[in-house]
Amino acid sequence: MTIAFVFPGQGAQTIGMGKALAEAYPAAKAVFDEVDAALGEALSQLIWEGDIDTLTLTQNAQPALMATSLAAMRALEAEGVSIDKAAFVAGHSLGEYSALAAAGAISVADTARLLRTRGQAMQSAVPVGEGAMAAILGLDLEAVRAVAEEAAQGEVCQAANDNDPTQVVVSGAKAAVERAAEIAKEKGAKRAVMLPVSAPFHCALMQPAADVMAEALADVAITSPAVPLIANVRADAVTDPDEIRKLLVEQVTGSVRWRESVQSMAAKGVTEFWEIGAGKALSGMIRKIDRNLTSRQVGTAEDVTAITAG
Repeated sequence: MTIAFVFPGQGAQTIGMGKALAEAYPAAKAVFDEVDAALGEALSQLIWEGDIDTLTLTQNAQPALMATSLAAMRALEAEGVSIDKAAFVAGHSLGEYSALAAAGAISVADTARLLRTRGQAMQSAVPVGEGAMAAILGLDLEAVRAVAEEAAQGEVCQAANDNDPTQVVVSGAKAAVERAAEIAKEKGAKRAVMLPVSAPFHCALMQPAADVMAEALADVAITSPAVPLIANVRADAVTDPDEIRKLLVEQVTGSVRWRESVQSMAAKGVTEFWEIGAGKALSGMIRKIDRNLTSRQVGTAEDVTAITAG
């Protein structure tokens, strides 16, 4: 059995996530303390006792989800499961930063600061209300790309997340995305759902945020990860620090090629995926990508106990 550790992206956040881990494992609590110190605020208090709308703000959700994933990773390590149990790491959008931190390529403190900057930059790149995203269900990537091209009409409209064979997300100017949703239904999509997001992520409108991240990443130490990263925008393995830096910048405007990333890991022999952190969205996608693959969630103290006992 060959295992990959995968790390969730935005949307998985819940109030209380990681609290039981922090109570059960001092090493997990230390992650939240380190993130709080790096940001100069009690983000952990927001995560455990705050308001979901505030937690869901991009600038909060991104470091919060990373902290929860790294807390789960530290709990695994406390039970004797180290990062080298995985053949690869990968993450969905912001989860790519969690994956790199888990693999030792970027410090937890630097990752927290980068994600706070990333969240703020992505939020401010497009005025609120001018961008949108929609999940197209029941059409494959090529069909959705054709829909996006037809819907653009001179505006930005792109396939942003290729999540699984049944779900591709489009992102861009609000009117263009709304047109794409209608065209997709006309082309046979089962559903087209406008997403409750505050900005149009992973499309050309995010170029101002990519510029901010290029500057921020230039000042951060990145080393080779302990295990290879399957990068979002390449859907293949990367270990070179300079290449990782470049791909993290490209990722802001580029598509999250999650379906291909999972297929790439499967082709390299991965048979089981451990979803490290909050929620189980990635596990659901993985099942739709390849029914022969198995997945397990590692987001609570009980999950850690169960997976290490087995």
